[in-house]
Amino acid sequence: MNKELAQHELLAARRALYQDMQALHLSPLWESLHTLVPRQPTPDYEAALWRYEDVLPHLTRAGEVISAEEAVRRVLILENPGLKGSASITRSLYAGLQLILPGEIAPAHRHTQSALRFIVQGKGAYTAVDGERTMMQPGDFILTPAWAWHDHGNPGIDGSSEPVVWLDGLDIPTIRFFSSGFAENGDSASQPIARPEGRSFAAYGNNMAPVRHQHSGASSPIFNYPYERSREALETLRRQQEIDAWLGVKLRYVNPLNGGAPMPTIGACMQLLPAGFRGLPHRSTDGTVYSVVEGRGTAVIGGRRFDFAPRDTFVVPSWATLALEALEDAVLFSFSDRPVLEAIGQLREEFLPE
Repeated sequence: MNKELAQHELLAARRALYQDMQALHLSPLWESLHTLVPRQPTPDYEAALWRYEDVLPHLTRAGEVISAEEAVRRVLILENPGLKGSASITRSLYAGLQLILPGEIAPAHRHTQSALRFIVQGKGAYTAVDGERTMMQPGDFILTPAWAWHDHGNPGIDGSSEPVVWLDGLDIPTIRFFSSGFAENGDSASQPIARPEGRSFAAYGNNMAPVRHQHSGASSPIFNYPYERSREALETLRRQQEIDAWLGVKLRYVNPLNGGAPMPTIGACMQLLPAGFRGLPHRSTDGTVYSVVEGRGTAVIGGRRFDFAPRDTFVVPSWATLALEALEDAVLFSFSDRPVLEAIGQLREEFLPE
């Protein structure tokens, strides 16, 4: 038998083997090994930027045709162009822009997905979490821990009567991966208020904790990290320390009881880029979503340039290089799946030379 015929028969035998295995739901690893175990991360989602000035007209129109009560949550999902139909901004995270109009209530519910709210525009609205309300100001970072009752309202307190928009970030794709999602609707639109506003921050937000109360949740006992304090901290450090060549001045939000991330599946940071900053490239295995609080600049993601302005949102895929530039003082909020990667030993990052 010649060599060419032998090779032909071998390939035919392989095809027959693969076909026969299908009935038992078997497949050959050697045909997909390099895809399953790549030499480095190969995310199937893309770097992308959503300009707030482009999104807001659609959000405003949504407010005209569907109420917050009807929608339960009036949100425009920021769906990654590489993950069409998935309602995901990365493989592990969901993001969307939510609108609540004066006089509206987004009704109470709870779910096993952890959520954050980053306030983008407007004043006069509140979030209530497990019996405590907090008023929302632009730049505030607000938590809704897993299985915590929460509702939102816009009563126009103190004479304010304006639409309020915030960025939602949830671990929906992560929970979907584990098939562990549960949800429950409240009996009324607004949950009963059991504690005065500011109680959680007073108890846990000043490097102190109540002596006779043991917080049992996996998330931070603080559920509103005010922008005023975050901005002040960044400004103080900008004046008092050397500016990091890759990150500018960057701080991570922490659970004050253990120093870890505010939620077990989502980490968050705030950073200041001084005017004229031209950051060196860096990369990390956590896919990261950014919301621009102040200033204009450019994010160079995997070689692609994205010019950003206040209230824009952009996403950096896993292991894509990121270099940030600031035309003027810029402040960026970001969130990622870093706590999950740290917990399973998969976090890796590099700070590259120029």
